[in-house]
Amino acid sequence: MNEQTEKFWNDYWANQGQLKPEKVEAFQFGAEADWLADLVVEGKKTATCSAHVYYEIENEPLPHVGQYNIVLDAKEEPVAIIRVTEVSMMPMNEVPVEFALAEGEGDFEFWWNAHKNFFKSELGKLGLEYSESMQLVCERFETLHTK
Repeated sequence: MNEQTEKFWNDYWANQGQLKPEKVEAFQFGAEADWLADLVVEGKKTATCSAHVYYEIENEPLPHVGQYNIVLDAKEEPVAIIRVTEVSMMPMNEVPVEFALAEGEGDFEFWWNAHKNFFKSELGKLGLEYSESMQLVCERFETLHTK
């Protein structure tokens, strides 16, 4: 976490009147970090998903309810603090329309095509194949603070 992000995190908790959590992750959403970060700030994006295989490859724990994250823009600058409110796993071809719309990126067809193209590209870089039935880790979150 860079100095600016750490200050953003610490400043938020200094005004909360409670102890800050020890763990927080800072990351960018997807291929269009600025656009997706703006959707979070605007309150339009309240969900996200990722391929389960990434957690396996990177030996990372799955997200959990109550987890705090800092959303970064394309310049690695913090724009929002979010807290995970729900986590589920499901095949991509079973993601409900309601969840896709909560990602805030457009209608279901746009969501499907954008995610299909993203996963095909990113999985291909790892020598893996995309499948419509691949497992996704689906998260809902609430935005607690924005810049």
